[in-house]
Amino acid sequence: METITIERRGRVALLTINRPDKLNALNSAVHSEGVAALDELRADSEVRVLVLTGSGEKAFIAGADISEFEGNTPVAQRDLFHERSLFNSIDQFPKPVIAMIDGFCLGGGNELAMACDIRIASDRSRFSQPEINLGIIPGGGGTQRLTNLVGEGRAMEMILTGDMIDAATAERFGLVNHVYPFAELEAETMKLAEKIAEKAPIALQLCKEAVKFASRSNLDEGLRREVDLFALVFSTEDKKEGISAFLEKRKPDFKGK
Repeated sequence: METITIERRGRVALLTINRPDKLNALNSAVHSEGVAALDELRADSEVRVLVLTGSGEKAFIAGADISEFEGNTPVAQRDLFHERSLFNSIDQFPKPVIAMIDGFCLGGGNELAMACDIRIASDRSRFSQPEINLGIIPGGGGTQRLTNLVGEGRAMEMILTGDMIDAATAERFGLVNHVYPFAELEAETMKLAEKIAEKAPIALQLCKEAVKFASRSNLDEGLRREVDLFALVFSTEDKKEGISAFLEKRKPDFKGK
C-alpha cells in the first residue's frame, strides 16, 4: 500500500495514513487502501483494538484532497463517499477504534476522527469543519456525527463559520475524550488501547454495537437491543471464563470465543 501503513503491537494495531507531504489529505487511494486495510484487520483475530493516526509532525489529517474535487461529477463524488468510504468503514469496524490526533484535524480529517469510537489529542491539535469556505458542505458525516457529539448549537457554529478550535475547546465540547502534551500522546493512547485489548473481544464488539445504536435510535429501541445483546453474550466461552475468574479471584484469560 502506498498511502497506508499497518503496525501490529501485540493485540493493538496502529493504522497510519501516510501522506505527510500532503498533510495526510484524504484522496481516493487513501479511501480504497484504507478500506482494504480494515478488511485485513477485521479478519485478524489477534488484533483486538485499532489505533488510527496520521504521519508527520503537522497534521493528523488536514482534510480531503481538494485537487480531486475539481472536475468531479456529482455521481463520482457520491460513490466515493458512499457505503465503502473510509468514514463508513471505520464507523462499521467491529473492533474498538481510537483516533490518535496530533496537529491539524480538519474537514474530512475531523470526520474520520469522529467515525472512531474514542478520540485522544495532543495539546497542539486544531479542529474544524471548513467546507463552508469552499462553498460546499461536509460530506463524510460531519453534519451528523458532530451534532451527535457536541450538540446542535456548537455543531452549527463550527460548520457555518468554518472556524478552527483548539484541543482544550474540543475537549470541553466533548469532541475529544482526552488531551495530552504531545510528548505523552502516543504512550497515553497505547495505554488505553492495551487496557481495552485485555477485555473479552466479543463483549467489546457487542458493547460497541449497543452504544452506537443508542445515538441512532430512541430509548425503547435501544433498551431492547441492549437486552438482546446482553443475552447473546451469555452464549460465549469468555462469559464463562470471566465469571469463573471473578469467583476465583484471578485475572481472566479471554479467547474471543
